[in-house]
Amino acid sequence: MSEVNPPEIPHIEIRKTWFGHPRGLSVLFFAEMWERFSYYGMRALLVLYLTQHFLFSDIQAQGIYAAYASLVYLTPLIGGFIADRYLGSRKAVLIGAIFLTLGHFLMVFEGEGSSQFLDYNNQQYEVQSEGRGETRRLFAIDQNDNRLPLTFSAEGAHIGSRAEADSTLLPAGQYTSFTQTQPMYQTFLFFALSLIIVGVGFLKANISTIVGDLYDKDDDRRDSGFTIFYMGINLGSLLSTILCGWLGIVYGWKYGFGLAGFGMLTGLITFMIGMPLLEGRGEPPRQLRPRWEMLTWIGGTIFLLPLWWLIQNDHVVVTSLAYIAPGMFLFMLGYSILALKGKTRSRMIVAIVLMIFSVLFWVLFEQAGSSLSLYAARNSELTIIPDLLTITSAQTQFFNPALIVLLAPFFAWIWQAMSHRGIEPSTPVKFSWALIQVGLGFLVLVFGAKFFATETQTEDGIRILVPLIWLFFAYLLHTTGEICLSPVGLSRAEDRRGEIFCRLSIKRRTL
Repeated sequence: MSEVNPPEIPHIEIRKTWFGHPRGLSVLFFAEMWERFSYYGMRALLVLYLTQHFLFSDIQAQGIYAAYASLVYLTPLIGGFIADRYLGSRKAVLIGAIFLTLGHFLMVFEGEGSSQFLDYNNQQYEVQSEGRGETRRLFAIDQNDNRLPLTFSAEGAHIGSRAEADSTLLPAGQYTSFTQTQPMYQTFLFFALSLIIVGVGFLKANISTIVGDLYDKDDDRRDSGFTIFYMGINLGSLLSTILCGWLGIVYGWKYGFGLAGFGMLTGLITFMIGMPLLEGRGEPPRQLRPRWEMLTWIGGTIFLLPLWWLIQNDHVVVTSLAYIAPGMFLFMLGYSILALKGKTRSRMIVAIVLMIFSVLFWVLFEQAGSSLSLYAARNSELTIIPDLLTITSAQTQFFNPALIVLLAPFFAWIWQAMSHRGIEPSTPVKFSWALIQVGLGFLVLVFGAKFFATETQTEDGIRILVPLIWLFFAYLLHTTGEICLSPVGLSRAEDRRGEIFCRLSIKRRTL
């Protein structure tokens, strides 16, 4: 009797997944979460650091922040181009993460800070400070080394307690002040910001590209994968504004910046260890020659010099954008009218108008890192529960990511419900709502300051404080406006729920 061989069973490869998604998504999720942790942790402290440690004026500090933020948004265009043509997304992300890690850790070298002096009637006072953020207190040291409380008002500089008869008033306009800086540490500051700008340029434009490469174009998991990835952005920014914002104000700037640096280092290590899980995604479009990678390192390093100069000369950035941006929009509009026809022309014109509205929205929205940060430190009552829970001025920036996480599911549901009934607002209507809401957010601050501000006696004199709820309402309106605007450009899914939630989770941080 002949032996019968059993039928051969075909080999089926079973690939491990991460919550049903390619395991490479976990690498990109945590790498991006930690990168955003570092970026927003540093941003929460930056303007306060500029005004209180280096004693830049409000105008100077906000100008530096504006130049920095503008360049952070522009450089990913260059980084994306280099990755698409030469490096590949994976190598670009790695290079960007290294630049970012170096930049964040360089922020730790703060020095003693700048010193301020007041001259009045041939007597000089040295200004010293204690604390940071809303807890900062000023003191004047006279020629006899007496240390007296110092406050400023419209009347001038008050030396000594205003309640005491022997306090001294330096009338406004009758005294002079000058600042002694520490050029070396200011150089460290601007070089650190330049490193961060270059790092964001390489990383931000390319890490989400790798997310898309993990999936086939017809993979129905694609949209939910992007949803998971972008929720990592919100989680990172939420954690960092709470932790870095607390550590930097309570214990010292370098500790907040240092924590942001360790966050970025964690992201870099995560990406390096997890690269095998990407299974070759994000490779160069053609075989990468070693010299191209070396030229990228050299070019990125050389590019630090003009960035270092531009951040210090923020007026050049602002003036250039004031002419370049309208010129670009006019060029695109003229090209659309003259070179395109039919529906293509109409759609392009609508897109250009929406782009203009989007720029206006984000210009106002990004005040969170500058003017709203100063407002929180100087004019907000930061007590949430009396004698129990108080937050720092830097921590107020956690309102936005927290509200995104809480409100995104609700808006996902309501957009879907309106879509089923055929009443979902069009994109132009959503843009209009976004602009209205960001404007209303600032009007809420005006309303709160006008009708609910109170004179509060503090250690450094009487301050005008507004209940924190009004700053929260402003962030609430800005966040709902962001949710109305963010969906544009992400319409791509058959699964409407996954598409909308992805849209609502994405931040302006991804270009």
